[in-house]
Amino acid sequence: MSISKSYFVHESSYIDENVEIGEGTKIWHFSHILPNTTIGKNCVIGQNVMIGPRVKIGNNVKIQNNVSIYEGVELEDDVFCGPSCVFTNVLNPRAFIERKHEFKKTIVKRGATIGANATIVCGVTIGEYAFIGAGAVVTKDVLPYALVVGVPARQIGWVCKCGTTLKFKEDFAVCEYCGNEYKLEEGKIVPVREK
Repeated sequence: MSISKSYFVHESSYIDENVEIGEGTKIWHFSHILPNTTIGKNCVIGQNVMIGPRVKIGNNVKIQNNVSIYEGVELEDDVFCGPSCVFTNVLNPRAFIERKHEFKKTIVKRGATIGANATIVCGVTIGEYAFIGAGAVVTKDVLPYALVVGVPARQIGWVCKCGTTLKFKEDFAVCEYCGNEYKLEEGKIVPVREK
């Protein structure tokens, strides 16, 4: 464990050896950080969270209660994980077959939000600032700024960097909340002006 007073760990939580925790991070009740895990600066790790082993968490990440982040999952900066969201690390688990050599890489890009009770099937990439609705089951890659919901998850729209649903007119949208501007090009969103 890093020797530092620059972060907070509740006395009920366990931090294993060879863990790096960034300045300003808070780890709350009954959480467990496994070996060789890196957690960035100013993160908030909720109650009953398990991270690792060998997981990388970026800066300013918020992980709500009852979430497990397994080996193979990487969260970039500014990611939000809602309560009880689920990550997997193998596609076809069986209790009686060891498949640790089959872990699939899952990447959640900068600024993405994963809603409560959503499931992220391993091997996917969730694009920057994408928004995964509560209870969705993500089985394939999600485009940047995409809004996906349902089982299996399907795209129903686009969201601004601030998380507000965008309303496009002739392939152009201005966020009603923050004023950011976007255009659609070849089925993808392109920021025109972002704060």
